[in-house]
Amino acid sequence: MTLTIDRRSLVLGGTLGLGALLLPTGGGLAAELLGATGFTHNVASGEPGSDSMLLWTRYVPAAGDGIVRLDVELALDPDFTKVAAGGSVRTGAYRDWTAKITVDGLRPGTVYWYRFIAPDGAKSPVGRTKTLPADDAARFGLAVFSCSNLPIGWFNAYGHAAARPDLDLWLHVGDYVYEYGMAPYHAEDLVAGRIVDPDREMIAIGDYRLRYACYRADPDLQRLHQMAPMVALWDDHESANDSWEGGASNHQPASEGDWNARRAAAMQVYREWMPVSDEPWKTYPLGRLATLYRTESRLLARTKQADIGAAFRAANPDAALEAFRDGAWQDPSATMLGTTQESWLAHELKANARSTAWQLIGMGTILGRTVMPADAVGWLRPDASEKTVNGFRNNIRAAKLGLPMWMDRWDGYPAARSRLLKAAQQADADLVMLSGDSHNAWAYALTEDGRPAGVEFAGHAVTSGGMEGGMGADPATVARGFVAANPELKWADTSRRGYMMIEITPKRVTGEWLFLQTIKARSTALAGSHRMSVDRGRRVFGG
Repeated sequence: MTLTIDRRSLVLGGTLGLGALLLPTGGGLAAELLGATGFTHNVASGEPGSDSMLLWTRYVPAAGDGIVRLDVELALDPDFTKVAAGGSVRTGAYRDWTAKITVDGLRPGTVYWYRFIAPDGAKSPVGRTKTLPADDAARFGLAVFSCSNLPIGWFNAYGHAAARPDLDLWLHVGDYVYEYGMAPYHAEDLVAGRIVDPDREMIAIGDYRLRYACYRADPDLQRLHQMAPMVALWDDHESANDSWEGGASNHQPASEGDWNARRAAAMQVYREWMPVSDEPWKTYPLGRLATLYRTESRLLARTKQADIGAAFRAANPDAALEAFRDGAWQDPSATMLGTTQESWLAHELKANARSTAWQLIGMGTILGRTVMPADAVGWLRPDASEKTVNGFRNNIRAAKLGLPMWMDRWDGYPAARSRLLKAAQQADADLVMLSGDSHNAWAYALTEDGRPAGVEFAGHAVTSGGMEGGMGADPATVARGFVAANPELKWADTSRRGYMMIEITPKRVTGEWLFLQTIKARSTALAGSHRMSVDRGRRVFGG
């Protein structure tokens, strides 16, 4: 049930407090929250270490536009009778009143409760967090999320995960928010009341701040952040669709200004509103059990996606596709991570594979090779547009020459993909990729030079629609067709929303894709799940 309250009284009352958990979300609410005072958006934690944690909140004073100091307390109990650590931090309008503080001196593998205290003595909601293990750990539970588009569904995946007792950490691999205004959505896809502000596409810093304020008012997202720490990385929609270092497919300089200004605004606001540090990439040791890697593959060094479209428009498309395959597509200067991050990751894999059992890399987009199956046109809905049909036919034509469906994924950067997988092989790493972006669920056994290089658990979306929207065929038929056409692909689901649960033990990593019954109503009921595992030293999925 969704609880409603008198929003005007709430704002005039001066503080949201625990009531923020119950707020319905929508465009009008976001505007009111930006005008509210007190602790407007609950609390969050992130960047966990074995002895440290980053804590986040947003506090707006009732009067004045100066700088305010917040104190923070961490305790071993929710009643704060055993205060264990603390600190203080400043905030102001210059950072949209968001506050982040890293507290040291904590115990490994320990649950802490924390709160912020305002100058007038007002207290934030109480958050729960947990430090990473040190040395030996028998098990670690990690939930993976991606692609949470607010107007088209409820964040039921967040609500379901937040209620679980067996998860230690959240990993969000991107598309935490979407840049679009309301205009691009079809009316039949929208959920009543799930309206974002601003109602136009976000471009300037004020747009991005308002959009995050809207998303962070969602009750299930607030609860998720309140219950455990998050490691988060951005993908493209936190800035603009199909973004790269120098632009984006959804950025038009003539009408939307300089890309560098938009990119800087997107990065600044993400770092204001998310419980993240300013480090572009980072490792998180899970004792001797595993090392988790946060990567950046969008805004800092990614080169522009290769343009396969010109080949389809050529007088002789097959010849043009062959030239593209052997030329631009294979260009070794094309990169997702940039040479600095590639070098860092290779060195870290080599060092950490000696001391931790598993190497888990969080990535915005999928590494697994995927081509369009030859009979895919027959799966389309009878009313599919000519543009959609032609797009499928082009992808099938490209597949016959070994070319992938998506140039925006690692498939579009084959030399860089090879460098990453070779680095894992040279490090003798038990590699597990954790990725998102596609909106559907996939499991890949990754290979390089004909040898196993690791596995990939590719997650489905929290709400964003997948390829099922254009399909008339049974989703099981579509999934079987993709698996049959792609040697690395071992399983797929092309129709449902949810999140992944990753269980890590010294000898095995198990991934479970959980599917929610609906995103059109607020419910945490499941419609099913699928589990796959990889044993230490195998680097392929088990039976």
